[in-house]
Amino acid sequence: MPLEYAIAVLVTLFVVVDPLGLVPTYLAITHGLPKRSRSNVALRACLIAGAILTGSALIGDWLLRTLAISLPAFRIAGGLLLFSIASEMVFGVRIERQSKAAEQALDEHVRNIAAFPLAIPLMAGPGAITATVLLAGRTSGDLFLLAILLAGIAAILTACFVSFMAAQRIGKLIGITGNVVLSRLLGVLLAALAVQFVIDGVRQVLGA
Repeated sequence: MPLEYAIAVLVTLFVVVDPLGLVPTYLAITHGLPKRSRSNVALRACLIAGAILTGSALIGDWLLRTLAISLPAFRIAGGLLLFSIASEMVFGVRIERQSKAAEQALDEHVRNIAAFPLAIPLMAGPGAITATVLLAGRTSGDLFLLAILLAGIAAILTACFVSFMAAQRIGKLIGITGNVVLSRLLGVLLAALAVQFVIDGVRQVLGA
């Protein structure tokens, strides 16, 4: 069970956050900045996203109970939201949207580009927050599984930081075609995970 849960956490968060897919956006946002500034942006973005996802993991379930929202209902809604994101990835809409967000940030001269649009909404957006809350709900209060989830969040954000640090090399290695293909493949995988969330929610509602 812990191993299966750990795999589910890593796969789900990796697909939703998509560290490699963020590389083109990171390059666009930090274009023209000195190397030290780019490193600071990468570190701050990962810390901000980590704080948001950790908060979602720790108090997300409590918030649902406070709002009288059942976990099965959130599973179904979250699954549909993740499926929407997956469809955007498969059809290339997400990449276009990320590029527009980056351009908007540059055009408006946003002071802290680490917070927007990198940390929010690209790294810790609705999909990542939803996935984190759903994964936290699967722990059923088990502190060991919750620790696995928090470790998984840290691992994915570490992968994001490493990707940002190697952004120049990764961009040249993957290329435009490679990034498009990778995004499509991850989108299909995320769609399957989203459907599974919906199935689990429906089963709980029906008591199956």
